[in-house]
Amino acid sequence: MTDKPSPQDRLVAAAFGAGWTVVPRLPELLTAWAFRAAADRLWKHRGKSVLRLEANLARVKGTSPDDPAIRELSRDGMRSYFRYFHEVFRLPSISVAELVSRMHVIGVEPVYENLAAGRGVVLALPHMGNWDQAGAWFAGTGHPFTTVAERLKPESLFHRYTAFREGLGMEVLPLTGGDGHTFGTLAQRLRAGLPVALPAERDLTANGVEVQFFGSSTRMPAGPGLLAVHTGAALIPAIPYFRGTGWGLQFHEEIAIPAEGTRKEKVAVVTQSLAGVFEKGIAEHPEDWHMLQRLWLEDLEPRG
Repeated sequence: MTDKPSPQDRLVAAAFGAGWTVVPRLPELLTAWAFRAAADRLWKHRGKSVLRLEANLARVKGTSPDDPAIRELSRDGMRSYFRYFHEVFRLPSISVAELVSRMHVIGVEPVYENLAAGRGVVLALPHMGNWDQAGAWFAGTGHPFTTVAERLKPESLFHRYTAFREGLGMEVLPLTGGDGHTFGTLAQRLRAGLPVALPAERDLTANGVEVQFFGSSTRMPAGPGLLAVHTGAALIPAIPYFRGTGWGLQFHEEIAIPAEGTRKEKVAVVTQSLAGVFEKGIAEHPEDWHMLQRLWLEDLEPRG
């Protein structure tokens, strides 16, 4: 039995539905201005999400949340975050030709080489830039892939988001509440030589791998590393970011799987290696890291 959606949940779902219906029909310059203005308004209000973003960015920059530079960076961060949503509503109407022409890709060749050789690839990404656009580009250029989505509330919004991503060429599996075979399905896709793309810097299960990240402890999902260890697939980090009016996507070197150790030990090593790559990508494009939630263990609210 599912929980009855709250009035706020229903309002959010209705807003997303209206966004996918209305935004593509209006002039892009007008809607882009409206989303930027909304971002600036929320930034000026300094609610909990903005304060959390500033605290997270302060860790990235190694300074205090009270640093004036962090305040300016958080404004750019909110504009980037709202640009993501603006583009989400327009993505279904953007042609593959436009996705390709506005996309700047670095280091994708090893991904193509592994797939051509029949070896699966686990693409691990942080929540940066427009990861849905990156997925639309990858699928639209001949590489449909499987991903996992957080089960949003209300259920109608989860189904809308799933349909949106499936329309871009992705196979979407639920993180929770599915048939219980999500990991097995991902492993099957990888063994068949297909790509899998997974968000990988925020653990949503409370069963993640503890890593050092910008000098403090957090947990990251075990899934990407576990899949690579379990199937022999290539584990390749990718960093999406905004680049002017277009997009950037940088693929990094394959994360090596240790030859020695237990499965748990190997997963811990590769997850820490992923964290190191993500640190580099986030430090290069901090304004495009959309982390408005608590992430580090010392910042988490106590349970119970």
